[in-house]
Amino acid sequence: MTYAITRAADPDAAYEPILQRLLAFNAAAMGEAGGESFALVIHEPGTETICGGLWALSLWGSFYVALVITPDDARGQGLGTDLMAQAEAEAVRQGCRDIWLDTFAFQARSFYERLGFEVFGQIDGPPPAFPRVFMKKQLPRSSS
Repeated sequence: MTYAITRAADPDAAYEPILQRLLAFNAAAMGEAGGESFALVIHEPGTETICGGLWALSLWGSFYVALVITPDDARGQGLGTDLMAQAEAEAVRQGCRDIWLDTFAFQARSFYERLGFEVFGQIDGPPPAFPRVFMKKQLPRSSS
């Protein structure tokens, strides 16, 4: 069979079928991922407008926090800490062994370190984006 490579007209629409093929391939080698997405949202006061939040995905017993953002005018008020605490509780509930994320130099490395995360990898390059730091935290096993 001859395959062709083309640029996707809608990259977002292409994501899901590509992901499903990859998950099927991985499941054949490692078993089902047991994956579950998780999201928390921050609303503007008195509205349903989302102005921040957290999005994560658990796969094969590891909880990956892909997106975290709080409103600029709410920084330092504990919202980020609350988001991460709720995500960690969900990861424990799901029986995950660790929680991990990545952050750029201009973002929140020290914040995550205060929450108990440790660096396990780094990609170097020019500022302001680099270094890009990969961080993880071991989780207690769920008692449920």
